[in-house]
Amino acid sequence: MPEIDYKTILPEGWSRPRGFAHAVVSGGTRSVRISGQLGKKDGQGEVSASSDFGTQWRYAMENLVTVLKAAGGEPKQIVMLRAYVTDIEAFKSSGAAIGEAWGATLGKHFPAMTLVQVSALIDPHARVEIEGEAILP
Repeated sequence: MPEIDYKTILPEGWSRPRGFAHAVVSGGTRSVRISGQLGKKDGQGEVSASSDFGTQWRYAMENLVTVLKAAGGEPKQIVMLRAYVTDIEAFKSSGAAIGEAWGATLGKHFPAMTLVQVSALIDPHARVEIEGEAILP
């Protein structure tokens, strides 16, 4: 698969962020915008009421990558992620599980990212929803 032009931006004097880039400059010919993916296995059914935050994060990331691959892309072509969580403290306390899920889906690729806490998501058991954008050559 052809490479895309991809460069992370770190303003002079700023500390390198952990787990994301402040901005990404990329070039390519096609863009893919991936709708929010919930933390349910293989994008099927409803979110399990018993699934913990880390599991939901992993499933949401796996679903996002599956949709991207179906569009002809690869994880390294993701330039932006937006994560919506219902409990920011659960996000903070699930760092190891989130890191493991990140490594399994994106490896050491860190696109620009926004993380916000919301009061609820469409599925009453959902704690995580992740959407993304990718640039394909």
